[in-house]
Amino acid sequence: MKEEAKPVTLSLPADASRQETQAFARLCTLLASAPLESMGVNSHDHWIQAAKIKNLYEQPLLAAAYTAIDLVDQGWTIQAAKPGPVFTPPLASGDRETEKARVQRQEHLRRDEQLRQSSVRRFVERMERTHQHGDRLISIFDLMRDGRELADALQSAGVTTEVISPYVQIVDSSTCELTGFKLHDIWRYFRHTWSNAYATVPGRSMPILIRDAATECHAVIGLAAISSPVVQIAERDHWMGWETDQFLEQVRAAPTADIARWLARRIKTQQEEIYVDDLLRDGVLQPTDLAAPTSEVIGQLRADAERHRQRHHQASTIREVRNIERDAWVDRATTDLFRSKRAAALAETLEVVTLLGAYLSPPTAEGLAKAFSDSKARAQMRRVVRRTRGERVGTVIADLTVCGAVAPYNALVAGKLVGALAVSPTVLAAYRSKYARPSEIASAMAGRPILREPRLSFIGTTSLYGTGSSQYNRLFWPAEVMGGKRENRMGFNELGRSRSFGTSHFSSETVEALVRLSALRGSLVRVNNLFGEGVSPRLRKVRLGIAALGWPANDLLRHGRERILYGVPLVENLRDYSLGIDEKPEYLLNPELPEADARVADWWFERWCRRRAARQDVLESMRTHSLVRPVRHGARVPLPAGNETLPNDQEMLPIFT
Repeated sequence: MKEEAKPVTLSLPADASRQETQAFARLCTLLASAPLESMGVNSHDHWIQAAKIKNLYEQPLLAAAYTAIDLVDQGWTIQAAKPGPVFTPPLASGDRETEKARVQRQEHLRRDEQLRQSSVRRFVERMERTHQHGDRLISIFDLMRDGRELADALQSAGVTTEVISPYVQIVDSSTCELTGFKLHDIWRYFRHTWSNAYATVPGRSMPILIRDAATECHAVIGLAAISSPVVQIAERDHWMGWETDQFLEQVRAAPTADIARWLARRIKTQQEEIYVDDLLRDGVLQPTDLAAPTSEVIGQLRADAERHRQRHHQASTIREVRNIERDAWVDRATTDLFRSKRAAALAETLEVVTLLGAYLSPPTAEGLAKAFSDSKARAQMRRVVRRTRGERVGTVIADLTVCGAVAPYNALVAGKLVGALAVSPTVLAAYRSKYARPSEIASAMAGRPILREPRLSFIGTTSLYGTGSSQYNRLFWPAEVMGGKRENRMGFNELGRSRSFGTSHFSSETVEALVRLSALRGSLVRVNNLFGEGVSPRLRKVRLGIAALGWPANDLLRHGRERILYGVPLVENLRDYSLGIDEKPEYLLNPELPEADARVADWWFERWCRRRAARQDVLESMRTHSLVRPVRHGARVPLPAGNETLPNDQEMLPIFT
């Protein structure tokens, strides 16, 4: 069911001056009559000048004007009305190509804004300029495969590992031995060729290169990235069977001793993983309160949490917090941020103990069934499940945030190869190795190193377009390809559709203006980009700024880009392992399969690549990606028009002539 376009009236705050109100009205009148093709990157200055807006740096008008321009950039329409202009969001089109073009245009606005930045231009130019490596001159073009050469090789030799030999390379801080480039710079360069802007992801992130050993410098076939997941996605959580109310209804219908023991274990672990030395020292609670908590001590903990939360947002010691050594867990625990989080978490845990603990001493199926008849105990079970999901969603679940092939391999539907390799044993083993280390937030809460489960159970992703995804469509393979059972299959299951919510339609200039307005309006909440402070700092910044304008944040954060949700389950006991009820994952694949890359490549050759390589139109499209001067290749970063000229093509020395 498609969401309806909800018009919103946007006017300046009541204390805005008459001049500001008139200026905003002029801007909206101009934007209302502007053709869509006149909008674009760097349009802020154009429209500000056209509306004759001046002296607005420290006024609500700047944030309001930038936000309005961004909304119209993204296809919102404006109608004049009282008490203010009415903004209406765009609706997704049912026609695949029309919707694809609309979303691409929206994404290209932000991407081109980024590619116009001088720092990004310098990076691209540096990668495209030749440098000496060993006895050769090397540039990023050596990591692009000439489409003519690949098409000729496929015609003469067919699809074999001698023509294309894919393998996974995990991106870390090391340098590519074949080119002298840092691996992350290689990944970043090709990421800039995507339709949407490049951005770093908070939390866990593991970039991946898919390279071709059949070429001299092991050309790049495609990119992927495994990152921390979006915490709450209703469609995903229901599909996994671990959505809180859904799970509790299943338990109520069939209570077991295993679930009772799991709940008791979770409550005990929650309490043991909270550092309390300073709380005891400061008299917030007594040792006996931990065994026999009272409502009074729970109230004291909540008051302490609120007091330190306010101190965290008001203090000017952010630099000191950032300078704390990574493994100085007690120092981190005693910062205002984590003191607040610990006091609040302990208050919640002790309340769970008082209202639910009696039903689980000892933990039995009968006691669990009785707890469901007590509304207060049932509410505490809900809290335990929600907290457990919040803890494990970032450890056993990941999102595939980047996935795709570059030219000329994309003509061979190599995006499907990249998708399969991104969830392969090679990647799962690398993820487990990388994150088998203390969790920063859990360790800061406990004041000591706390290890979290690094074995993944599920990887999710989304399509770029809401009308479909050719890359993930029908992307399934026999589990035995990855060392699993012959009768099972794995792949990308369609879970539902996203809710089109986020900040991707706001430019960095607009975000800065909204943050500045929030501070000038005296917001008591500061977003400091500290890990552990909360999810999505950018989202929280935008929300605070929009609230300072008095505008409806939830409505304006709907960007109108519905996407299809996909998920790849990696274990058979998905729900119970993901929640920690089962300690061990029952994998659908062999997570230690040594020849995984080659087996996945063989499957892709037979299932997808061979038929594509036999088509003349596909081969001809590949031949358009040439490394002859001037280089016109689909894997080259498309710097937008209006930039300074790139270094001479003669300085780049492409491979082929």
